[in-house]
This record gives sequence, structure tokens and C-alpha cells, in this order.
Amino acid sequence: MPNCPSCHQPIKSNAIACPHCGMIFKAYGHPGITLHRAMGEEYLCNSCTYHEDDTCTFPQRPYAKECTLYQDMSQPLLSNQPVYAPRYNLFQSIKLWCQRNPALLGILILIAVSFLFALGG
Repeated sequence: MPNCPSCHQPIKSNAIACPHCGMIFKAYGHPGITLHRAMGEEYLCNSCTYHEDDTCTFPQRPYAKECTLYQDMSQPLLSNQPVYAPRYNLFQSIKLWCQRNPALLGILILIAVSFLFALGG
């Protein structure tokens, strides 16, 4: 069980705010948006990947003490991990393509039927 960084009381790992001191851990009360905080007098921007490559759009930059966009430069990026890409056989690939492109499939069928009538008649 982790401890609150402010009051050092034990808290649940999925807590949105500390029940003892009220410190907020998740931005906007949403459990999926982590709110990163600077400890001490250091600003978060000094160690942030977005500040380093100049792609940060946070209004408090470069003096942010709290940030939802923060990505620590010393931590590896998640994009280095392989992405799950399922392999499909030819039949499954064609079936998925037909489900994604029904209008184009209809046009192709119409063209094929037109050619059959032109050749047969």
C-alpha cells in the first residue's frame, strides 16, 4: 500500500485523493489521468521529455509544479515496446477488408457484374 507524499499516511493505490489531507493524485477527478507533482523547489519541466524536445503545450511551462503531460527523461519511452499486431490468414484479411470498405466492395461487385453482362451479351 503506497503512502501519501504530503501526509505520509497509507492510501489505496487507486485513490483519487488522500482521505487524510485531501491531496489530489488524479487530474480532474478521473482515475486514468495521473497528476504529476514536483517535489521541493524543482520544476517538472527541467526533467520532462516534452520540454527537452520543445513540443510541450502546457501553459505553465517552464515553471510547472503540477502537470498531466509529464514524461520523465530518465524513464524509457513506452513506444520502444513491441505493439501487438495480430496476424490473419488470407480469408480473415479479405473478410475484415470487406467489413471496413462496404461501399468500395459494392462498386467492385457492380463493375464485375457489368463486365459479365458485356462479355455474355
